[in-house]
Amino acid sequence: MPIYNPPLRDMQFVMHEVLNVVDELKMLPAHADIDADTINAVLEEGGKFAAEVLAPLNLSGDSEGCKLDKATHEVTPPKGFKEAYAKYVEGGWPALGCDPEYGGQGLPLVVNQSFYEMMNSANQAWTMYPGLSHGAYECLHAHGTPEQKAIYLPKLTSGEWTGTMCLTEPHCGTDLGMLRSKAQPQADGTYKISGAKIFISAGEHDMVENIVHLVLARLPDAPEGSKGISLFIVPKFLVNADGSIGARNGIFCAGLEHKMGIHANSTCQMVLEDAVGTLVGQPNKGLAAMFVMMNAARLGVGNQSLGLTEVAYQNAAAYAKDRIQMRALSGPKSPEKAADSIIVHPDVRKMLLTARAYAEGGRALAIYVAMTLDRAISSDDEDERKEAEAEVSLLTPIIKAFITDNGWIATSNCMQVFGGHGYIHEWGMEQFVRDSRINMLYEGTNTIQSLDLLGRKVLGDNGAKLRKFGAKIAAFVEAEGTNEAMQEFINPLADLGDKVTKLTTEIGMKAFANPDEVGAAAVDYLRVVGHLTFAYFWARMAKVALEKQGSGDKFYTAKLSTARFYFAKLLPETAMLIRTARAGLPSLMEMEEELF
Repeated sequence: MPIYNPPLRDMQFVMHEVLNVVDELKMLPAHADIDADTINAVLEEGGKFAAEVLAPLNLSGDSEGCKLDKATHEVTPPKGFKEAYAKYVEGGWPALGCDPEYGGQGLPLVVNQSFYEMMNSANQAWTMYPGLSHGAYECLHAHGTPEQKAIYLPKLTSGEWTGTMCLTEPHCGTDLGMLRSKAQPQADGTYKISGAKIFISAGEHDMVENIVHLVLARLPDAPEGSKGISLFIVPKFLVNADGSIGARNGIFCAGLEHKMGIHANSTCQMVLEDAVGTLVGQPNKGLAAMFVMMNAARLGVGNQSLGLTEVAYQNAAAYAKDRIQMRALSGPKSPEKAADSIIVHPDVRKMLLTARAYAEGGRALAIYVAMTLDRAISSDDEDERKEAEAEVSLLTPIIKAFITDNGWIATSNCMQVFGGHGYIHEWGMEQFVRDSRINMLYEGTNTIQSLDLLGRKVLGDNGAKLRKFGAKIAAFVEAEGTNEAMQEFINPLADLGDKVTKLTTEIGMKAFANPDEVGAAAVDYLRVVGHLTFAYFWARMAKVALEKQGSGDKFYTAKLSTARFYFAKLLPETAMLIRTARAGLPSLMEMEEELF
């Protein structure tokens, strides 16, 4: 069975030594009393929950999967999942980052994000049950009426109820403007909603007494397209005025999707037959309200692949040190043994270091964005809030797409380290690969994220958000420009920053003539900008490690070695990506459709 050790030391390094999150948080009124000891203690206990309660259920849950009773439409998750969820609620974990007004603990989102990374490493499929609940909580916290908040937020905060997001329909995925679900107004102010939704994660299960579905649907007089979509709360069981559970609502699971991975999560086909719902926000403005949940989900999906990258690396590194095969090309390293450990082989090390560099770089970016989101939510300075919101908006598609692309690369590499054993279920590696693949698809495919980054977030405001983030990189480059020890990190970072500026301008000029040029370059472009962000955080981490390597702590030695690997072996990918992005549209569009 796979191992998992929570990476607490690295989390503490990023938070306290690189990003100084406590000093940042203390400037926010909601977190003025936070301290490093509290953060460390919470994450230590969270790591124990992930490693001791969730991780042992991952392999068995994948084998068992979920079961649907077609007569009752009830879904049973794998053995042990319900009991693990009860422990999760008992420990107060659902309330970690929630508003104290609704029973939450009010801790920073940066703490909640790190806790979720560990749960995703331990058991991604299980973590999806409570994970979507937090997105539903955020959506209702931002857009719910006082009555809706009073009814639903305390239950979502406590974990007594879970939440879902019901967007996708059989005929439309990303193009939500095509959705057909209908909402018919009723005399009592509610709506009767009918339609069909697919791919609804955690759509039905028996782990809680009620499930809060957030459903997109159209009113009778709604405009066509995405401007005619409204958002509704549709609970599994109706809720009485006093908050107690009422009658079964007309929303049920008609089938479970048969998937490549995340077998232990109930991905449901949901049918609504005159299901009673209440409107969230304004009529025909539902997509804007749902974007709160969608953006939270996109950050969460990046976090899923971060977790898988970390756990895959840990298992592959342990295996490589233990497995003996062949001799090192330069001569035996363990002459007393029949063969050397495979970790002596350069390509095995390349695969391991790729996963490690992507895990540690992804962790730094994820913690930074979570910290920025804390500022966007909690700052008492409106300008600071807006600036933080803009930066999170820019970096969200990078977290979602770049980290999940890297997770697919890393888990595949780590499976390769195991050789034939990696293909066998009991080792757990092939499950990490299968589970990671969905992360590139849902919550907007990575191509959609790339179009969002280049088309909306960069060209949409003539590069304003990118320039502001680039100014931070430039300031760091300027500050370290005369530090001789940092040149191996600063020079390639500065060079890539210049190349991103030129590439952005070039693509923008082409797009004026033909908007399809954005589609031709977007995927390559996102990966280039993803590497720019990683290079920035790797340079910042290298700076701290250089300053502290004299302490004798091998942690800093390893951090520097990984940083050097990233700049030497992974960052050069950008040269190819820039060239392919510049190649543009012609070679993609020249072939006639019937020849495909």
